[in-house]
Amino acid sequence: MLFSSITFIFIFLPVTLVVYYLLHKRRIAQNVWLLIVSLFFYAWGEPVNVLLMIASILVNWGMGLLVHRYRADTNRKRICLIAACVYNIGVLFVYKYLGFIIDTVNMVSKRELIVNPHIALPIGISFYTFQALSYVIDVYRDDIDVEKNPFYVGLYVAFFPQLIAGPIVRYNSIAEQIRNRKGSLLKMSIGTTRFVTGFGKKILISNSLAILADQIFNWSAMGADNVNTTVVMAWIGAIAYTLQIYFDFSGYSDMAIGLALMFGFRLEENFNYPYIAKSVSDFWRRWHISLTTWFREYVYIPLGGNRVSNKDKMIRNMFVVWLLTGIWHGASFNFLFWGLWHFLFQLSERFFGYDKNNDHPVLMRIYTLTEVLMGWVLFRASDLYQAGIYFKNMFGLNSNSFFDDTTAFMLREYWMFIVLGIVFSLPIAPRMNKLLFEHKTGKAEMVMNHIYPFAIMLLFFVCISYLVRGGYNPFIYFDF
Repeated sequence: MLFSSITFIFIFLPVTLVVYYLLHKRRIAQNVWLLIVSLFFYAWGEPVNVLLMIASILVNWGMGLLVHRYRADTNRKRICLIAACVYNIGVLFVYKYLGFIIDTVNMVSKRELIVNPHIALPIGISFYTFQALSYVIDVYRDDIDVEKNPFYVGLYVAFFPQLIAGPIVRYNSIAEQIRNRKGSLLKMSIGTTRFVTGFGKKILISNSLAILADQIFNWSAMGADNVNTTVVMAWIGAIAYTLQIYFDFSGYSDMAIGLALMFGFRLEENFNYPYIAKSVSDFWRRWHISLTTWFREYVYIPLGGNRVSNKDKMIRNMFVVWLLTGIWHGASFNFLFWGLWHFLFQLSERFFGYDKNNDHPVLMRIYTLTEVLMGWVLFRASDLYQAGIYFKNMFGLNSNSFFDDTTAFMLREYWMFIVLGIVFSLPIAPRMNKLLFEHKTGKAEMVMNHIYPFAIMLLFFVCISYLVRGGYNPFIYFDF
């Protein structure tokens, strides 16, 4: 079930909120209700695979108990952790990567050595698997107390606002909230506003730019003999997808954070205006923050991080992290090379002392955006061959022209969405809030206080009208 769907907004969410607040005097009942509706939310689109998620909850809860039980026995404690890792990574491998490995083996051997079972990928399995595994690891490290109540671990893993697309939450950031959170009218108000803001980013900007990006990438895939994908058109497609994926994912994260706040939970931010970054390293401190944090805490630092005896080990550690980051996003060589693309640039920034020599912020932002945009082309293309074709189109190396009437038509149709995407990817809203509410601008503040609620309501109704008309409504990160 999509957050940005009529069913969710007008049936699931209102019923869930009403029952939840009718149970306001009993926290245990509220938690049980949230767990039930979260399982129902997942089962709506994955009626069979909800059993897989329940198994993940029970196995990781049990492994946490075993790790705690043997906390004084280092060997047994380590064996329990290894078992948890084998289970979680094994399930992820079977459902997400087995088919890709089989296809690769068959391709290399040039015959069907192994039959591909074509196992359907459960929605959100990468997110909730990483989250569940982090719980066991944190118990092993004594970073958190073991949770003896399986319903609390279940709510932590299955909580519907962040179940399908994150942010990836660590148990220590939510354990106390499960037991002692407090709802309020202010939280409901802020949460609703945050949800509507993300709703608008997703429906109005991301979905509109998705049509443009999909069309241009499809034309490129059809080949120069069928469609003339001009240089300008190829760049427009790359820019459109760069904006689409940001507003798609950050919009969904905004909706998740807003929904959680409606129930009294505070989730950590997942995006911080990544397209204003001054380096690739800075970009990854701003983009999908919870995933970057997960790999740093559970892979990079345990390998030794950058505090190692020689640079070879540091390079190895970075390579492993970015290889896994690419693979996490999908079973495809595109994602693998996309991860290594970012690895090469971050490695070069570290070795060339980028932070010490960064005296040209505008040029550095252009460099970073170019690197990221090229990476998104690799990410979006159907395979490495099509990525190569698209890059050739971008630089006029595919016997394609620079500009034509079709390109002009596409610009006329979508220029407003591109401009809106660029404007709202900049930190304009935080700066306006700071101007209005920290420095107190008198009448302007009063006017904004009255206009803002109406602006949010108008945004909501515009988005709903878009959905009712049957607008294009994909979600990229459902595939991960």
